[in-house]
Amino acid sequence: QVQLVESGGGLVQAGGPLRLSCAASGNIFSIGAMCWYRQAPGKQRELVATITDFGRTTYADSVKGRFIISRDNAKNTVYLKMNSLKPEDTDVYYCNAVTTSHNYWGQGTQVTVSS
Repeated sequence: QVQLVESGGGLVQAGGPLRLSCAASGNIFSIGAMCWYRQAPGKQRELVATITDFGRTTYADSVKGRFIISRDNAKNTVYLKMNSLKPEDTDVYYCNAVTTSHNYWGQGTQVTVSS
């Protein structure tokens, strides 16, 4: 079992930055890739960024060049640094941890970008 707890969401003005954190606990040695997703009400959950256990990163086109995913294995934490935020980035952001047998999810953290 893996537990994920997100933090760092909130209200920010357009153009501003915000950093999300996701702390993992439990069977952390089983975790491979970690990801950030986001979801608006009534819409499908969207993959925002992925970082593998080797540190390779990929991004959705909508956030490429603005968001940076990173992980600190010593702290069992993954981060999402969001720059140049836009109102369309407003969503609930979820942390995801991938193991060989399961996908684990955090509870989500709300990000609201005002124009």
